[in-house]
Amino acid sequence: MKPLTRADLFSLERYAELRPEFRARVLAHKKARQVAVGPHATLYFEDRLTIQYQVQEMLRIERIFEAGGIAEELSAYNPLIPDGRNWKATFMLEYPDPEERRQALGRLIGIEDRVWVQAAGCARVWAIADEDLERERADKTASVHFVRFEFDAGTLAALRAGAAVELGIDHDHYRHALRLGEATRTALLADLD
Repeated sequence: MKPLTRADLFSLERYAELRPEFRARVLAHKKARQVAVGPHATLYFEDRLTIQYQVQEMLRIERIFEAGGIAEELSAYNPLIPDGRNWKATFMLEYPDPEERRQALGRLIGIEDRVWVQAAGCARVWAIADEDLERERADKTASVHFVRFEFDAGTLAALRAGAAVELGIDHDHYRHALRLGEATRTALLADLD
């Protein structure tokens, strides 16, 4: 997928007009790209459209309209767009209760490195996490991480040939796995074009 450029974005005025329709389209698109792994971890797989939405929303919220500010947002978000050999996701640990969240994040240090994807007949592909900056401390992990699954030629071939896909987390304090549904597998397969 090609990175976004300024030419791909709507002006603030145009986005204000299109936002309800665009937002509805993106939210529908995101449904097949969201994968809950157990009760407290969710992967939100990104692509060009989801990142365009994030950029448009940041520009709107911050009222950024100057070229330099737009370039900064594109520079921050473009690395989250898959490049055809990988899947990229926002990985969130979700605990509604603040005290439960605090305790869990203390137990789950390193969880972002224990997330995996596996195409049937292939080895597990482990997440490469937080390449932009470290998101954990000695006493806790963050509730939001950015992960990338980089596929070798064999795994890419298996995925493109229709192999079933499992996704999981193998951490001492959080172990869950599931098989991706067909809608999600199909949506993510488009990221490998």
